[in-house]
Amino acid sequence: MPWIPRGLRDGIVTSRYPHRPDGYGEGFRGTVVVHPGREGDHRVAAIAEACPTGAISIEAGQPRLDRGRCILCGRCTEMYPQAFRFDPGFESSAVRRDRLVVPEGDEDDAALALARSELARRVKALRRSVHIRHVDAGSDGADEWEVAALTNPVYDVQRLGIYFTASPKHADLLLVTGVGAVGMLGPLSQTFEVMPEPKVVIAAGVDAISGGLIGNGYATRGGVADSLPVDVFVPGSPPTPFALLHGILLAIGLLPTARRGATRRSMNPRPSVQSERAAHGPSSPEDPPREDGP
Repeated sequence: MPWIPRGLRDGIVTSRYPHRPDGYGEGFRGTVVVHPGREGDHRVAAIAEACPTGAISIEAGQPRLDRGRCILCGRCTEMYPQAFRFDPGFESSAVRRDRLVVPEGDEDDAALALARSELARRVKALRRSVHIRHVDAGSDGADEWEVAALTNPVYDVQRLGIYFTASPKHADLLLVTGVGAVGMLGPLSQTFEVMPEPKVVIAAGVDAISGGLIGNGYATRGGVADSLPVDVFVPGSPPTPFALLHGILLAIGLLPTARRGATRRSMNPRPSVQSERAAHGPSSPEDPPREDGP
C-alpha cells in the first residue's frame, strides 16, 4: 500500500480555492496582460499581423488583446515585451464576451451588473449541488485533459458540491469544449434542450469561444456562442483546471463578490513551498502548490 507513506510524506494536497488564494506560481503562463505601448510604435502593427488568430487589434494607436482568441503562443511577448507579458493569473472568465478584450475599455456598468444579477437569479437554486454535463464539440483533446483533472485529489471539485454526470437530464450546467464542429451542433442542441431549468452554459477554451486556430469554416462554426446561449466564457488554450473552476464558480454564483467578473492575478501565499518545488523541476497545471496540514 504505497499510498500510506506517500500520504504521510506529502500531507494534504487538495487546494483550498476559492476559500483561500491558490495558483500555479510565478513564471506560469496563465494569461497575457497588455500594457500601453509607445505611440506610433511600428511594432504594434507588426504584432497584430503576426498573431495567428487575429487576437490583437489596434485602437487609438494602442494594442488590445482578445483573450477569447488568444492561444497563448507567446509571439507578442517575444516581439514586444514592453507591452505584452505572460501572467500566472487564471481568474479571467467573463459573463460577457466583450469583457475578454484587454485592456478593458469604457464598460457599461449597468449592463454588466444586469447580466451578473440575472445569472445569479437563475442559478440561485443550484448552489448546494451542481451536476455538469461535459460535451466535446470538436476539441483536439487538450481541453478534455484539463476537465478530467478537476476530479483528481488536487482540485477535487466534489468538495464544493460539483459533480459530473453522464445524462443531460440530470445536469444543471453544460460545459462545452471544442470549435463547434458542424456534426456536433445537433447533439449539442439536443443536450441543451433536455436539460432541466435552470440551466447554465459555459464555453471553455478559445476553441469553444471563437474557434481558435481553425476559426470559422466549412466544417466548424467558429465556437459555440452562435449555437447556444453561453452564460460564461473561460479563455485559455487549453484552460487550466483552476481557470475552469473559476468559470464554474462564477457561473453558479459561488465566487466571493469581489472576484466576480474581475481579472485578478493569482496569488501564491506559500513561497517557501514554491521555492522547494522549483529545486525539483518546473511546476505544471497538474502540480499546484501543496499544503502540509489541515
